[in-house]
Amino acid sequence: MYPHPTGGRHELGQNFLTDRATIAAICAAAGNGPGAIVELGSGDGALTLPLSRLGRPITAVELDRRRADRLDRRTGEDVTVVHGDLLRHELPRVPHTIVGNIPFHLTTATLRRILGQSHWHTAVLVVQWEVARRRAGIGGASQLTAAWWPWYDFEVLSRVPARAFRPVPSVDGGVLAITRRAEPLVRERARYQDFVRQVFTGRGHGLGQILPRTGRIGRADAATWLRANGIRADALPKQLTAEHWASLWTVTALSRR
Repeated sequence: MYPHPTGGRHELGQNFLTDRATIAAICAAAGNGPGAIVELGSGDGALTLPLSRLGRPITAVELDRRRADRLDRRTGEDVTVVHGDLLRHELPRVPHTIVGNIPFHLTTATLRRILGQSHWHTAVLVVQWEVARRRAGIGGASQLTAAWWPWYDFEVLSRVPARAFRPVPSVDGGVLAITRRAEPLVRERARYQDFVRQVFTGRGHGLGQILPRTGRIGRADAATWLRANGIRADALPKQLTAEHWASLWTVTALSRR
């Protein structure tokens, strides 16, 4: 275990990783990404120090000034420790990799922020277990995942038991890897994401009723698409895959002609 002089501060939502196997897995996944590494929420350096062995420049962002100062004294020239807010830190405008043990209550806000950024390629994040599953579409995808699936692949790498953190949280965590697709499945981001919102918030008992009510696709075309993809009319939006959403968006474009 990596020692921590104290647990994380409750008001900052800090739960620090202490499990060597999990830390090694995160570093290995980050090693597959390009460029410098930006670590969001570095804490006492449980990830920072092992990441520094990859031989790449690291920017470690930490909100707690005392921990940032202490980590700065423990790291070499290849690590730049920044006292700052992970939700406000300006990311590099060159290819880079993001790593972070994200405070569970900031997971959605963090994802919304980084997914809209253009230059990073890989993000390896520790988030709440059920959130990791939903983001990867396991057991049903969330609206946020569906909105960004054409541009990113989401994968759960491992489950992190609560006992792997100090202090111990009430739920398990999960290691979520997000990788930017070389070629997006959809080109029109704003209109596509508005369509996803309409489908997820639309009224009706299943996609057979919801899709035509968006005004983007006729009832007959919706029924034909559902049959062609082996999807029941009473299926819910969360049951669609990334490929389903891309295909459906193509059909809506054809229907508008």
